[in-house]
Amino acid sequence: MDIATVAGLLLSFGSLAIAVILVGGSFAAFFHLDAAFIIVGGTFGATLMSYPLPVFLNAITNVVRNAFVTKGEMDYMGTITSLVNFASKARREGLLGLEEDVDGLDDKFLQKGMQLVVDGTDVELVRNIMETDLTYLESRHKQGEGFFTTMGGYSPTLGIVGTVMGLIDLLGRGLDDPAAMVRGISTAFGATLLGIGMANLIWLPIAGKLKVRSEEEVLLRQIMIDGICSISTGDNPRIVEEKLKAYLPPKFKQMAIAAKGEGGRDEKEAAPAAAAPVAKK
Repeated sequence: MDIATVAGLLLSFGSLAIAVILVGGSFAAFFHLDAAFIIVGGTFGATLMSYPLPVFLNAITNVVRNAFVTKGEMDYMGTITSLVNFASKARREGLLGLEEDVDGLDDKFLQKGMQLVVDGTDVELVRNIMETDLTYLESRHKQGEGFFTTMGGYSPTLGIVGTVMGLIDLLGRGLDDPAAMVRGISTAFGATLLGIGMANLIWLPIAGKLKVRSEEEVLLRQIMIDGICSISTGDNPRIVEEKLKAYLPPKFKQMAIAAKGEGGRDEKEAAPAAAAPVAKK
């Protein structure tokens, strides 16, 4: 499980619960079943109208899982090490010498690109193929992100719809009973609270997490594309390493410097055939 997502969800709703307790209120006063039906059912219904059924089902069953389940941080340094090792071996044994190493790669995107290089494909064609794959990857990710952003847009609006419905019902019953009127107003505004709360504590945070995950994976794929093309053109392994490290966020650059300072082996010393593991898709 992604600890940050789970902890954030618990902290958000826990803070609201503590606030209710501190003011001496009742949870029943803030949550109404009729409002929940309007907001939850309406949000899912409006979103279903906005997306094709396969996209809707995929988002509910698969995409949301990506926000709560993590495979760990993207292994940028491991990927760069693999590519530098490939570059070193290619300079000594030729591109065909990489074929056995390529077959053992876990990452299908990297494996596909390296196989194209081993097969002697023109470097520009390799780049075009890999960038097309990356474009469609980004498109799929943005669709999942947009799905929950859409839900975050409908939810507050349906909260207002629930409030208006409650007030209309209240006025239709008459204003003879002040106590009933106060309870009715409270129930009506509970719908607005629920709609805004669900949007800002569930749907939009999930969309934000999916966006971050997508950006991390796209960065990793961009590193792979540049590394693969550098190997294809026969660049010096040290040049390949420096070129790819330029992509790294500052914290990863500091980690790389620290690793060398502690006596880490560089690409000349590393066993060329031993490719470091890369993040799985």
